[in-house]
Amino acid sequence: MPIESLTDIWEAVCAELKSRMTEISFNVWFKDLHLLEVRNGEIILGIYSDYKKQIIESNYMHIIVPSFKEIMGIDIDIKIVVEDENGKILQNKVSPANSSFEDSFTFDNFIMGSCNRFAHAASMAVADSPKIVYNPLVIYGPSGVGKTHLLLAIRNRIKQKFPEKIIEYIRCEDFMNQLIEAIHTGTADLFRNKFRNLDVLLIDDIQFIAGKEQTQEEFFNTFNALHQGDKQLVFTMDRPPKDVKTLDDRIRNRLEMSLLADITPPDYETRVGIIKKKAESLGITLDENIVYYIAEHIKMNTRQLEGVVKKLQAYIQIQNHTPTLVIVQSIVREVVNDTKPEPIKIEQIITEVARSYDVSEKEIISKRKTAELAKARQIAMYIAKETTELGYKPIGEAFGKDHTTVLYAVKKIEAHLKENPHEKELIDDIIKNLKTE
Repeated sequence: MPIESLTDIWEAVCAELKSRMTEISFNVWFKDLHLLEVRNGEIILGIYSDYKKQIIESNYMHIIVPSFKEIMGIDIDIKIVVEDENGKILQNKVSPANSSFEDSFTFDNFIMGSCNRFAHAASMAVADSPKIVYNPLVIYGPSGVGKTHLLLAIRNRIKQKFPEKIIEYIRCEDFMNQLIEAIHTGTADLFRNKFRNLDVLLIDDIQFIAGKEQTQEEFFNTFNALHQGDKQLVFTMDRPPKDVKTLDDRIRNRLEMSLLADITPPDYETRVGIIKKKAESLGITLDENIVYYIAEHIKMNTRQLEGVVKKLQAYIQIQNHTPTLVIVQSIVREVVNDTKPEPIKIEQIITEVARSYDVSEKEIISKRKTAELAKARQIAMYIAKETTELGYKPIGEAFGKDHTTVLYAVKKIEAHLKENPHEKELIDDIIKNLKTE
């Protein structure tokens, strides 16, 4: 049959793919894949799942490329994009921006001070000699002090110096979500292959796995496989491993045997350096008195310091003159208010409880009344009362219950926690995770 259209090409390629793999693999991974266009020597394929896109790119490109060559008779580049339900391409808009943003974090633009000197030195050593020194490395400290900056700086330096190495930087929440999807789609083996064949694994905010039994088991096995294979591991946490009470003892022991490097909020001199460096990178000059004022009034969070400088840049560009101290005072107040944590939402609580108690979010708000679900539902209600300003009635409405049900749940869990300290530790960790999301 002559090949005259995109449909003809794709049907022929699919037939070739089926001859090169099992029917199960084709149905799981390629059923939703489709040919969008051929342009300038490049094939554009579309799919609706970013997770499936990653799996296909990691495990099947060595089959797809020769399949297209067999049908079209020429070498051709393959690009996969992610679409939404309406066929709108998401990946082209999201991915390059994220990549550029993450690539901007380097050791050169990290401001070093007494608060982070050790973590900075350890990170540079790892980036220059992965797997040889400080393996694993755990960087810990409160939000906004530069942990993610160092993690990405390590990734970017290794990519530059060792382009042959397979590197994965991932947020802990994304690691958990990918695992959940892999389990639901019956593709856990591919998930394991993806993470256990890396040269470098960097996970941000690893404390989020605490209390999630299935995720902890998978992480433990991945940790062992990579560590025994002499691969580099780097993690960040918001507190030292010993303070994450519901972390699996085996994981805690391994993390505590790592090199632990803490970062504390920046001291005054470091804050001044951060402000000046950010202003320089944005192409503006700030009066020394303004720099000192900002450094004196924002003490805990690097992101807030950079946020003030960005707003000053915008002011200078729009107003075309140097900001006065009164203007700076107003901007500092705005940034501090803007960066206050958003109120915890019921949806976040349900998600975190569902992960920790191995039930689905839909089941928690359903009318099913198994003992397991009733307990998870009551714990979610209790946490909602502890972490939000909502009363019993709006909490009940969120769960499809009346206020007396919530009142009963809160009292029951309070009594339960007094007699079960381990469960209290789990719930305390859930609350800490919600407050640092």
